[in-house]
Amino acid sequence: MNEELWRKGAGELARLIREGEVSSTEVVTAHLARIEAVNPELNAITVVLAEQALAAANQADRHIAAGADLGPLHGVPVTVKENVDVAGTATTQGVPALADAVAEVDAPVVERLRAAGAIIIGRTNLPDLALRIATESSLRGITRNPWHRDRTAGGSSGGEGSAIAAGMSPLGIGNDIGESLRNPAHCCGISSLKPTTGRIPHATVVEPVDGPLSHQLMNVEGLMARTVADVRLGYEIASGADPRDPFSVPAPLSFPDAANRTKVALIAEPPGGATDPGVAEVVRQAGTHLANAGYEVEEVAPPEYEAVLDLWRNFLVTELRIMQPMLDQLMGRDGKQFLFAVLDAAPPNDLAGYVGLFAHRRRLQRAWARFFRDYPLVLSPIWAQPAFAHGWDAATSANSLSALELLRPVMPANALGLPAAATTGGFAAGMPVGVQIIAPAFRDDTALAAAEVIQTAVGVHTPIDPYVNQ
Repeated sequence: MNEELWRKGAGELARLIREGEVSSTEVVTAHLARIEAVNPELNAITVVLAEQALAAANQADRHIAAGADLGPLHGVPVTVKENVDVAGTATTQGVPALADAVAEVDAPVVERLRAAGAIIIGRTNLPDLALRIATESSLRGITRNPWHRDRTAGGSSGGEGSAIAAGMSPLGIGNDIGESLRNPAHCCGISSLKPTTGRIPHATVVEPVDGPLSHQLMNVEGLMARTVADVRLGYEIASGADPRDPFSVPAPLSFPDAANRTKVALIAEPPGGATDPGVAEVVRQAGTHLANAGYEVEEVAPPEYEAVLDLWRNFLVTELRIMQPMLDQLMGRDGKQFLFAVLDAAPPNDLAGYVGLFAHRRRLQRAWARFFRDYPLVLSPIWAQPAFAHGWDAATSANSLSALELLRPVMPANALGLPAAATTGGFAAGMPVGVQIIAPAFRDDTALAAAEVIQTAVGVHTPIDPYVNQ
């Protein structure tokens, strides 16, 4: 069984270790061997913490032998994106200028997973400053998708997506301001949760410690795994208030009606652009799976959908324009080509317009809250197109704008601070297609429950060997 340990999920591995069927050392060794076997091809894991991980596994095994209390992830290896602080390693943000930006302490989410017994086995790749929907770093290079060597793994948590899909890690930490937990789930065929803003604390000791307002309101830390069950496990461990993040709150993890079948608004072809027919069909089939399980599914869009997309774009673009001189110094060529094409095409915003975004956001949040009273869940694609070829998004300005268009289904959850669970709904053009379930604020539990229904119907298709289906 030891040769197959890398195929198992985080929850199952924790059970096997807890019950003495395998040791943590065996589990960590199996994952290190898997990394050695497939990471050179995929470039998903940028730093392998083999020595530290094996030492931690040995200590975990001693704790079991001594009869110590065990956390829910005792002895289980996990990976962490390189823009999340892990004590003693660099929070590089994917750029050469931060290659030596070593964090002295863990981020809250890392601290909580360690307290639950998890072992950090490696750091994962991301695009420059996490500002691209494909994972190509000027410091670390391109991360490849295990489904197809020429297709993107998504971004910005693409290293996590590729590593988890290929069996190098059973659970990973990423983040999401408009894509980054869900895009790799779509491209790589795994699951994730963009939690409600404030659900999981975010903090760093690497400057800027306090980011711009758009990041404070829209960026979240989250978990990625092959199964929704493992995402839920990580979410339950990582959630809760922390004094390092003033926005974080001690909200309940679930409510008594979490598993109730309810009404679902299905958006197979989101307003604001074109949708690949194969993607739309996958979303409709996911709706059928929910209907078969007792949900009431209706094709209807939430109010002012395109206005919410404009809100997200205007909020980010206004702040990124202010930071453009700094970004120009830090980012590599392709990252700048993508980002600056988006900035150049957006209409300018003055101070009055920027301030007005906050009142506009509150009005849209109120409109969606009313909609949720009738349709407590919203089912849609993650991307409106299958995973694209490496470099396509930065090849021309037109491609950069097309990439922003295909990204539009993920924007509402960030713009309005809502939870969105992601899982694979099926396949189109030989690539996995992710679907997401958006829920009202702090109803992450209902989003996860619906995603698990879809996953049960569709099945789990990872881990896979790189390019085995090509």
